[in-house]
Amino acid sequence: MVHNEKELVERAARRDPKAFGALYELYFDKIYNYLYFKTMHRNEAEDLTALVFMKAWEAIGNFEWQGYPFSTWLYRIAHNQLVDHYRTHRQVLPIEVAENRESGDDPFEAVERMSVLAQVRGAIGNLTNEQQKVVTMRYFEGYSIREIANKMGKAPDAVRAMQHRALKALQPRMRASEPLGDPRRGKVAMPAQ
Repeated sequence: MVHNEKELVERAARRDPKAFGALYELYFDKIYNYLYFKTMHRNEAEDLTALVFMKAWEAIGNFEWQGYPFSTWLYRIAHNQLVDHYRTHRQVLPIEVAENRESGDDPFEAVERMSVLAQVRGAIGNLTNEQQKVVTMRYFEGYSIREIANKMGKAPDAVRAMQHRALKALQPRMRASEPLGDPRRGKVAMPAQ
């Protein structure tokens, strides 16, 4: 948690755009990564992230500091936006429309990335709930071990041990996906501990 986060939040609640901008800078990447991991689509994640911060700015005056990091509130907004998005955007595109849809990504890279992310999501689903939290917070949301420990109410050493056990459990599953990795390296890279 940022040392002056409470002060920034209080200033933002008084409609200080610089304070809200500082909060935006602190949390944009984490919220975007969370939404990207959930949607596996860059454009959707970008749009949803923009909506999250827009909703946060609109509602910041109602935010009540309860000792939790500001990010907890942002993740709640992000989750709600994601639910609303899937509730209102369930549509099936005809194949012709999908084929002609423009994309900024190389289609082969996009397919590979989506496939790897799907495998990672499936593999993570076999971990304990606490291990899932640690892996998601560490590698998809970018939190440090200390931040995760604070959020989970655990000692940093306990979080490191959970992370180690989770990565050890993921390795055999990720090795099974070797063909999707970088052919020069021969395997999908596991995150550094």
